[in-house]
Amino acid sequence: MTKRIKNINRTILSDKYFTLSQVKFNYQLKDGNWVNNTWEVLERGNAAAALLYNLEKQTVILVRQFRLPAYMNGVEDGFLLEVPAGMLEDDDTSAAEAMKRELLEETGYKIPELKKVYSAFATPGGSTERFTCFVGEYTDEMKINKGGGLETENEDIEILEIPFTKAIEMMANGNIIDAKTIMLLQHAQLNNLL
Repeated sequence: MTKRIKNINRTILSDKYFTLSQVKFNYQLKDGNWVNNTWEVLERGNAAAALLYNLEKQTVILVRQFRLPAYMNGVEDGFLLEVPAGMLEDDDTSAAEAMKRELLEETGYKIPELKKVYSAFATPGGSTERFTCFVGEYTDEMKINKGGGLETENEDIEILEIPFTKAIEMMANGNIIDAKTIMLLQHAQLNNLL
């Protein structure tokens, strides 16, 4: 912990699906003065995401699903195009293994190897969530089930195989607006994966 923070007092405001806490603390400004702060922090846990790409076909796999917060913030139908992603669970041994599980559930692809690209905070001003992002190559033979998500979680995921050049266009024209998806597509573009 930094020496510029002391007297941390956390109160849980809600603990349903995620934990919302109110945190009161003292913070030392760069001029040496101490101030009192109160923040609300969403404690979401950590997550993983992956961009699947096919070199031969020059395609990527994206998923389309309803996102209530996006709908509430102006996305007309609430559906976003995204890379497959999911929350890490307490018993996950690694983000890569968790992501392989999510890929199988969401897309139906059993991916043998993922390459870690980065680990970053999604919205550090209000959430503890850190995303670990991967890229992985897929082939048609790796598709072992229909995907679409888990019925027990009411997931309703559409799987899309899109030409990489079209995905880049969709990002540029505002049809892809999910941050982790944009960063992974840009990574693929900058590193000439396709």
